[in-house]
Amino acid sequence: MKKIEAIIRKSKFDEVKEALHQVEVNFFSYWDVTGVGNEKEGHVYRGISYSTTDIQRRYLTIVVSDDFAQRTVDAILEKAYSGRVGDGKIFISEVLDAYRIRTKEHGKSGIN
Repeated sequence: MKKIEAIIRKSKFDEVKEALHQVEVNFFSYWDVTGVGNEKEGHVYRGISYSTTDIQRRYLTIVVSDDFAQRTVDAILEKAYSGRVGDGKIFISEVLDAYRIRTKEHGKSGIN
């Protein structure tokens, strides 16, 4: 099993969520987070300068079986991409086991 963590633009979340559903990833958790990025310049909107050092993003955590990992990453890469600085990051790590509390199933059965 793999744990896929993605930090994406909030504006891309609905597109990413739909893409994940299309590749049959129907359960994941997400949070609104603030991070610090590489961009150092501020932006001016209607004469008011805004700092861009604190960046609002959405953080997704998805646990999938090994055979779903690449299609999950591909869906995120395709829909979260804008080509600009700040599109986000994806991290993949191993999950040793997963349990479904209600049925006590574990392993692949615990996440499906």
